[in-house]
Amino acid sequence: MGRITSFVALGDSFTEGLEDPADEGYRGWADRLAEHIEAEQPGLAYANLAVRGRLIDEVVAEQVPMAVELGPDLVSLCAGGNDILRPSSGPDVVAARLEQGVAALTQAGSRVMLFTGFDLRDVPVMRLAHSKIEIFNLHIHDIARRYDAFLVDMWPMAVLRDRRAWNMDRLHLSPDGHRRVALHAAEVLGVAVQEDWREPYPPLLPAQWADARREDLRWARQFLGPWINRRIQGRSSGDGVRPKRPELAPLVNR
Repeated sequence: MGRITSFVALGDSFTEGLEDPADEGYRGWADRLAEHIEAEQPGLAYANLAVRGRLIDEVVAEQVPMAVELGPDLVSLCAGGNDILRPSSGPDVVAARLEQGVAALTQAGSRVMLFTGFDLRDVPVMRLAHSKIEIFNLHIHDIARRYDAFLVDMWPMAVLRDRRAWNMDRLHLSPDGHRRVALHAAEVLGVAVQEDWREPYPPLLPAQWADARREDLRWARQFLGPWINRRIQGRSSGDGVRPKRPELAPLVNR
């Protein structure tokens, strides 16, 4: 897209950067992408409005107008995943709301970058949303075509099916998972990088059945149970959380 002078990232915990620790808070793929852009095109102004736990309605109603007001060259919009994981959600409805956000940003003059959902077929419990994610992804491909948006297609990223790309909660990427998504996004934008996100992980010994079941039980107690309880109680992990970079500012002055 040529020179990028300003970049605003919108979304939920994926874009906020959860489980990719920084000196203060979290780093994440969006911060890493901003660093790649800055390395090639110094002078980037960057804002990250993403907040963990946000649903598609909240992202479109709260974050999209803020991004329109900031008027950046590039806006990344990855939202809807928290909705799709809920049993009562419909991918068609979520996609329609996503399109409203894309339309508003495009009409305001920003180029938009979208992301497909992950392939979770090998993740216990989360695999139940596999078919819904596939349908949602078809909508995202269609939206990207109609609005001339950049698309980072994460569904076929085989490296993200390796458990080393994920945090132990199986919901958020590990630091290396974030690193690889940032490299893929840079490639889509045409930003030069020195690493290849496709580089395979070294082989692992197959997990023993008993060890794998113990790990599944530990995960269910430590992460799945609290996640379900928040859904039942109508609470969000993002309650009271503010965006980490609410204003466009030089990356180097972070």
